[in-house]
Amino acid sequence: MGKHKLENTLNELKATGKPLFIPYMMAGDGGINQINERIQFLEESGASAIELGIPFSDPVADGPVIQDAGLRALQEGTTLKLVLDEVRKQKEARSIPIILMTYINPIWNYGYEQFAKDCDTAGVDGIIIPDIPMEEEEDIAAALSNQSIAFIRLAAMTSPDERLEKIAQDSEGFLYAVSVNGTTGERQQHDKNTLDYLKKLTALSSVPVLAGFGISNPEQAKSLAAYCDGVIVGSKIVHLFAEGKQTEIKELIGETVR
Repeated sequence: MGKHKLENTLNELKATGKPLFIPYMMAGDGGINQINERIQFLEESGASAIELGIPFSDPVADGPVIQDAGLRALQEGTTLKLVLDEVRKQKEARSIPIILMTYINPIWNYGYEQFAKDCDTAGVDGIIIPDIPMEEEEDIAAALSNQSIAFIRLAAMTSPDERLEKIAQDSEGFLYAVSVNGTTGERQQHDKNTLDYLKKLTALSSVPVLAGFGISNPEQAKSLAAYCDGVIVGSKIVHLFAEGKQTEIKELIGETVR
C-alpha cells in the first residue's frame, strides 16, 4: 500500500507506452456520499490514480472552478476527517491509488502524525501539499515517511535549475510538474518553454513526471504527455462533474490514454 502501490501502479502503466492520466475531483462537491461513487466511476473510466482535493477556505493554488467547488463542499460540511472516514469505507473494494491534495494548515490542525496514520488507515497512497516549501517540509515529510505514504512534490517553471533538481530527487510517487505560471484553470495552449521544462524534469526525475494545470482536452493532454509521462486534469473534470456530464469525463480520459 501507500508509496509502493502508487509507484508500482504508475510504473506498470508507464511501461505500456500510454500516457498516465490522473483526474482531480473535489471531495464533498455534490455531497460526502458522492466521493466513493465518483472514485469508482473514474477508476472504471481508465484513470491511472485519483487526486482527491480537500476543500479549504484559502486555496492559493486553485483557480475559480476549483475554488467554487471547494466552497460548495465546505457548505456541505466537508472536513478532512469526514473525507478520510468516507474513503476508508471502500478501502478494500478499490485498487486504484488515491492521492490527497490539501494545504498545510488543515494538516497542522489535525496533527501531522495523526493525519498520516489516518491516511494510512483510509488507504491513501500519496499526499500533495502545494503551499509547503521544501525548506519547511521536514516534519510532515517524516510523518508521511513513517506510514510509507508518498510525498509528491510540485515543481514550478519559475524555480532555478538547482532547486528543480532537488525537488525532482525528493519527490515520491511522481513529480507534479506545474505547467503554467499561475493558478489552476483551463488554458488554450502551452508554449515551447513549457515543453522544454517538461523534458528537463523528465531527465532529472527517477519517478514519473506528470504535467498539471491548464489541461482541458485530449489534444492538449497528449501533446504535453509526449514530453513527460502523463497529465493531471483538474478544473475540466470538476466542471464536468458539476454539470453532470460524466460521459464527457469518460471520453476525455479514454481518448487520452488510448
